[in-house]
Order: sequence, then structure tokens, then C-alpha cells
Amino acid sequence: MKNLQISIIQADLVWENKAANLKQLEEKILQLPSTEIVVLPEMFSTGFSMRSKDLAENMDGESVQWMRTIAKQKKIILTGSLIIEEEGKYFNRLIWMLPNGELGYYDKRHLFGYAGEQEHYSSGNKRLIASVKGWKINLIICYDLRFPVWMRQQKDTDGSFENGQSEYDLLICVANWPEKRVHAWRTLLMARAIENQCYVVGVNRVGTDGNGIYHSGNSMVINPLGEIIVEKAHETFEHTLQLNGNLLSEIRTSLPFLKDADQFLLL
Repeated sequence: MKNLQISIIQADLVWENKAANLKQLEEKILQLPSTEIVVLPEMFSTGFSMRSKDLAENMDGESVQWMRTIAKQKKIILTGSLIIEEEGKYFNRLIWMLPNGELGYYDKRHLFGYAGEQEHYSSGNKRLIASVKGWKINLIICYDLRFPVWMRQQKDTDGSFENGQSEYDLLICVANWPEKRVHAWRTLLMARAIENQCYVVGVNRVGTDGNGIYHSGNSMVINPLGEIIVEKAHETFEHTLQLNGNLLSEIRTSLPFLKDADQFLLL
């Protein structure tokens, strides 16, 4: 695999103000150095709001079109989640926007019952694993991080990995994870990297939301050994770095732990 250039944006989101958020994020994105993937937080245009009916857009809405425009202009893949309405249902949907305007999406599987998210949103049931430059990238949203089976590397029916390769190489988690549970955020991100022998990128928001909940950020990038490469707390943060494909291959070859993993079926 070739090396992969990725940028993370830890923003202080303006509560339920799409125009303000898209404006500040656009300014940050356009100032980034050359990069291939830009990762925004969960519900980056509104903050983690339960007012789904009032704030939702369809897939031709303002925020999706904004992503399409920015991805084309900057020649990047742009990803983050939005409030989306489809056929009368509301989803916390991660958009994977390509520079040519095509997209993939992932609907949050595990809705945050502690905040009543399931009362305002519908759950997804399909994973999205994207492909970039030979990298396979698994995409999840916030609370999903607590449920390791959902993102566990899966073997084929014969108990091996297809073509001898793991199911994915990079896990991206976008979030609005509060500071009071930041120990869990940090620990779970590192655990997912170790158990799946993959890079992990976790992008969180920073600042206080409309419910008075403070977010410290702690966005980070972690290598396949579970070691933190970069992390920032308590302030806005934009950072671009290169993920080393050779290092990933070397770790998996010298420490072939995945071959001993349990085979299972995800229903």
C-alpha cells in the first residue's frame, strides 16, 4: 500500500447553526496543505442535536451539496456525519464524498440511548468500508466505538482473510464525545487499533454544545500498535499527517495475531 495523507479538523461547532459551521469549516479546509482525506466531526453542521425534524436535509440538501463543492474544489475525499431525512425516517448519516461528486454513506448503527437518540433517529444496519489507494477504510460514528464486534476484522467463510489481507486497514470514527467520558474515548480508540491491527483516526468536536455539555476534543491518530501519534485537547485543531502503509504491513507480518482471531457471523 502507498502512504495515505489524511487531515483531521477538531472544530468548536456552533449549536444548530448550519451557515456558521459550514463557513468556519470551509475556511479551515481551504487552508489545509495538500491532503487526500479530510475528516470532520459527527453532525458537523449542527452539533449533536435531537431536533431531527427541524434540522434534517435530504441527500440533495445544502450540506451535502457543500461537501460536493468543497471536495471537488480541494480535490479531496471529505467525510463527516449529518442529519439526513429519507422516506420519512431520520438518520445520523456519515457521508463519504469523493472529489468527482460520487458518494457513499453509513447510517449510525448504535444510537445513543442515554441521550434518547433512538427516539429521533433510525438505526443503520450496513457497514461501509471504502477503498483509497489500496487502503480499505471502515467508517463508524461515535457510540459505535463501544461495540467492538461491529468493527471487528471479519474472516471469510473458510476462516481466512480474502487474498491473505485483513478486511480493513484504517478505522475512522467521527464523534461528539463529551469530556466527562473522555477516558473511555481514548481507551476505546486505542483498543480498536490494537485488536484490529489497524490505524485509527478519531475526530471529535471541542467546546460546549447547546445542552451545556463540554467536549474536550482529544481527536487523535493511533498506529496499529495502539500508540498515539497525535492528539489535541481543549482547543480547535487542524492537523495533516501521513499514514505509513509499509509500517502497517510490517506490523501485521511480524505480529500475525489476526490469523488466530475467532471466526464469526455479523447479523
